[in-house]
Amino acid sequence: MATSKPFVSSSFSYETLEETLDVRPKGAELLIGIPRETSFNENRIALTPEAVGVMIANGHRVVVETKAGDGASYTDKDYSDAGAKIAYSKKEVFECDILVKSAPVSDEDCVLLKPNQYIISPIHLPVMKRDILQKMMEKKITALSFENLKDDSGHNPIVRSMSEIAGSAVMLIAGQYLSKTNNGKGVLVGGISGIPPTKVIIIGAGIVGEYAARTALAMGASVKVFDNSIYRLKRLQNNIGVRLWTSVIEPKILAKQLKTCDVAVGALSGAGGRTPIVVTEETVSTMRPGSVIVDVSIDHGGCFETSKVTTHEKPVFSKYDVIHYCVPNIPSGFARTASQAISNVLMPLMLETGEDGGIDNIIWHKINIRSGIYLFKGSLTNFYLSERFDLKFTDLNLLIASRR
Repeated sequence: MATSKPFVSSSFSYETLEETLDVRPKGAELLIGIPRETSFNENRIALTPEAVGVMIANGHRVVVETKAGDGASYTDKDYSDAGAKIAYSKKEVFECDILVKSAPVSDEDCVLLKPNQYIISPIHLPVMKRDILQKMMEKKITALSFENLKDDSGHNPIVRSMSEIAGSAVMLIAGQYLSKTNNGKGVLVGGISGIPPTKVIIIGAGIVGEYAARTALAMGASVKVFDNSIYRLKRLQNNIGVRLWTSVIEPKILAKQLKTCDVAVGALSGAGGRTPIVVTEETVSTMRPGSVIVDVSIDHGGCFETSKVTTHEKPVFSKYDVIHYCVPNIPSGFARTASQAISNVLMPLMLETGEDGGIDNIIWHKINIRSGIYLFKGSLTNFYLSERFDLKFTDLNLLIASRR
């Protein structure tokens, strides 16, 4: 069967269509408010005067509540000299478009929040309340949490920095309470020539455990590390560069080691929820009198059965003659260092947000930022929170796509 060629009119022609690209909007001036924190044993401030100076130099405005930096030894004059406006009422700070807090949103904060506001703060999942979350949803708040914020490499920079500070501080705290002046055993961490070194048990081989081990080894202590992840134990040894005594968490072996230790550090992390209890009250009762427990994981419930939350004002209690240090948010006790670490992460993020034209635009352009968003325009986008409080979950990617 013969086939004929299709007829093409001489007037027919192809035209190249213009490609539609996602054009970045022009930069925007940000109005950032930094309130004074009055709860959660919080002494940190999210942006240092140096970071504020950079923000002002790039055309943004910053309003700082009076005495907001006192806990980190920054004065109102430091912020004023950097170009910030000092506000003498919390309400004036909460009029800003973006709030940058170093403590979770409180009931008091919810009253002052304005509709469609942006908040960057910790979330502290174990202590988050349903009614606070609902009030924020009603006001169409967009909220980003410190804990889940990721950088370009996929890591959590603020969490890592705070864990490094907590881990390094652990041995300093333990040494303080081993001293006889604090009713301890009168033992020097690390010991000296001719005297057996202090025995330190670390439960958890994450970042906190790694930096606690580094500090303890530098002080001359004998260190033993427990964790149920072989990968984390190997990573800790590789990072430190020293062959350590390590073990998986086997109850009998752990109990035997705790009986003769001077310092026990709880550095386990809960996977989105409560930290598992791996040391029973019976085991604690067999520990040497005057030994010290520092339960860093008290932020997520603690891994010692005898642990209960204490404060920076009353940091310790004694049970079975064992000193317990169970202060949540240990980095707040080293507020200036912690503030600088948080500021080093948030200041570049704020600058990039201004260049992109606002938080909505940077969420669109930077996928890694989305992991930190738990509320977007009043919609709950954190699956763990939706499961915990039985609230409707909405996928953030769908929300963003529907608004473009």
